[in-house]
Amino acid sequence: MNIFLKYSLLLICTIGFLHIAQAQYAPPAGYPGTTAIHKDSANWVCWANAGQVQLGYKDISNQSLGFANTGSLSDAFGVAGEGGIISLGDAGQITLTFPYPIQNGQGADFAVFENGFNNTFLELAFVEVSSDGQRFVRFPAYSETDTSTQVNSFGSVDATKIHNLAGKYRANYGTPFDLEDLIDSTGIDLQAITHVRIIDVVGSVNPSYAGRDSRGFMVNDPWPTAFDSGGFDLDAVGVLNGATQLATRQLTQTKLRVFPNPVSNAEAEFTIELLTNTREKQFSIYNLHGQLIFDGKLISNTRISTINWPTGIYILQIDQDFVKINVL
Repeated sequence: MNIFLKYSLLLICTIGFLHIAQAQYAPPAGYPGTTAIHKDSANWVCWANAGQVQLGYKDISNQSLGFANTGSLSDAFGVAGEGGIISLGDAGQITLTFPYPIQNGQGADFAVFENGFNNTFLELAFVEVSSDGQRFVRFPAYSETDTSTQVNSFGSVDATKIHNLAGKYRANYGTPFDLEDLIDSTGIDLQAITHVRIIDVVGSVNPSYAGRDSRGFMVNDPWPTAFDSGGFDLDAVGVLNGATQLATRQLTQTKLRVFPNPVSNAEAEFTIELLTNTREKQFSIYNLHGQLIFDGKLISNTRISTINWPTGIYILQIDQDFVKINVL
């Protein structure tokens, strides 16, 4: 075979292979095949309602500018699209908790909402989960965005080139995460995830600052964002699987009884009774939107009035245990 033809064919085959190797992931919100989940979906069962934050610099390469300072921790709580956002800054992170654990169920188990104003201005973040608040496992993230040129401060990112990175979708559309992706992880209970951590990637292609995906490739997104709202802007984290399934688990550690359950409007109150432990315990009661309805301290017997409580299911939490209460 002619040597020129031989190497031409080799070059064509190599280019073809590299093209196939560039994975194409789900498209932006509003396009066929998207995995984006709208904030008004009927599938949400609760939302993050507590947490802690560690803000990053506006520009990690120029720390004299100080830290990102748009929003506050509470802006990450509750339903997406209601209230404000919190900007994490370069490499900033926020760890959120929920009224009851997230469970590995069918399909996506939770979703993260950012406030991107269109389908291409995408500020990204890594996502990690924990079942004890100590050991965190990161979702395998992938970025196929070219890193030969920096995406500038207001540049574009193609959603089809990123996967398992929060911020893939525009405002009001959650990026879904499936705990099944972590099925081989150790030291974590995928049926009782209590913490979700979101970490700004720092989208720089400068190796000194770059965030890297699960293969060690740099993640390129708009950078620098040297302003008050720099970095990933978190709106909310919503849960799709876990609330109603785990909420029926009995409180094995505290050994208590809730009666009557269900409670009717006629009775208008129920009692929480500790059976074997008289040590004072803090308890909280939430509705299925993750909103706090009542909290207090429990010693032996505590009566809770349900006057003005809408009919529905409520979750009693003591320590890391939960029980479902039906109000008729």
